[in-house]
Amino acid sequence: MTHRRLASLVRAAALAAAALLAACATAPDAAVAPPGRWEKLATEPYRGKQDDIAFASASVGWYGNGSGKVFRTSDGGTSWTLQWSRPGTFVRALAAVDERTVVVGNIGPGYFPNVSDKNPIYRSTDGGATWEPVTAIDGPVPVGICAFDVFRRPFINAGRLDHRTVIHAGGRVGGPAVLLRSDDGGASWTSRSLEPLAAMVLDVKFVTDRIGFVAGATDADIQKSRPVILRTDDGGSTWRRVHVGSRAFETTWKIAFPTERVGYVTVQSYDPDPANVRRYVAKTVDGGRTWRELPVTQDRAWRPFGIGFADARRGWIGGSTGGYETTDGGRTWRPVGMGRAVNKIRVVADGPRATAYAIGSDVHRLRLR
Repeated sequence: MTHRRLASLVRAAALAAAALLAACATAPDAAVAPPGRWEKLATEPYRGKQDDIAFASASVGWYGNGSGKVFRTSDGGTSWTLQWSRPGTFVRALAAVDERTVVVGNIGPGYFPNVSDKNPIYRSTDGGATWEPVTAIDGPVPVGICAFDVFRRPFINAGRLDHRTVIHAGGRVGGPAVLLRSDDGGASWTSRSLEPLAAMVLDVKFVTDRIGFVAGATDADIQKSRPVILRTDDGGSTWRRVHVGSRAFETTWKIAFPTERVGYVTVQSYDPDPANVRRYVAKTVDGGRTWRELPVTQDRAWRPFGIGFADARRGWIGGSTGGYETTDGGRTWRPVGMGRAVNKIRVVADGPRATAYAIGSDVHRLRLR
């Protein structure tokens, strides 16, 4: 083979390789996020904000949306299968007890258009293949559900380590404020009103079997509302206010506790005053006894939603126009590509590894370690 012929073949091979690389770079769903970056997962398109995602294990999880659909994954989010579709239901919250027992919270009618379903909670005991409305509610029946919290308390059962699972549910945005508890995997519930301590329940989080928190608002009228955080020290029998914001037109939204002492709550502003551009997150370092508000950004167009932390220092806030990340425990925040309108962030452990999931307009995944 002549030198000229060899050079020609080398050039042709180089051009072909370049074309292949370009095609891979531009082909839909071909790109894989570099380490440390959020990766957009392949999910069914949805107009608007999707509200919750929950995992029973590193592989098995579910997410739902306002069109009444629930999707399941068995490969850690790489692929999803539609399991349930119920028009008129708005899937606002999800909780996974294990790979077979899952509960769905419906926002209920009267808040969003086209929501007609009056059943606040649905439950599956076969991994999401079938669902039944939960009617065993002792106490005030909530109009709708905005959040679930699953707490597992370890105990010794016949010489082996076991867990008792308690699920709390709260709702709803716009009121009324109702908190529920289930000790049997969501089959039955006891409920109570939290008014007048709060007019809405927007999230609930227990850090021990005795100590828990509710994120809420002081008034159902947003013009009068201020953000409020409640705390219990007796497993939910009694509650008290531990933080009330100073500004009207505000509510809380979501809670994250990376440790028992360090916690965060997002604060939303609906103030029409164009001069109000600061957006905040509330933080505690003493186990929720006291809170202070930290600035996240100065952006009137941004409204914070979900919050999640990998540890006490590294965490994320999802917002209407994009997300923010901190690596110094909330002292400073920087924009991060994790999708728009992220309402819930879940960190799922898998032995020494962990993965974060963020759901909003889309579903994103971040390999942490």
